[in-house]
Amino acid sequence: MFNLRHSSLRNVIERTFRVLKKQFPTIVSGTEPHYKVDTMTKIVLACCILHKFLRGVDNDESLIEEVDLELLEEDVQPTPTMLVSMI
Repeated sequence: MFNLRHSSLRNVIERTFRVLKKQFPTIVSGTEPHYKVDTMTKIVLACCILHKFLRGVDNDESLIEEVDLELLEEDVQPTPTMLVSMI
C-alpha cells in the first residue's frame, strides 16, 4: 500500500514540475544551478502561486494537455527494465 501511494504521489509531483517548467522556463536549468537552493525554492514557490493565479484568470488547458500527452508517450515506450520484467 505504501509503494502504491508513494508512486502515485511521485507521478503527481513529476507532472506538476513538467507543467511549471513549460510555463516558466526560469525553473529549467542546465547541469549547474544558476541560483542558490534557498533562492530556487522561492522561485519555484512563486511560480506555483503565479500558475494557480493564471489558472483562475485564464483556464487554458492546452499546456496541461501537452504535458499529459508527453507522459503518455513516455509510458507507451518500453524501457529495458520493463522488457526484462516481461520475460
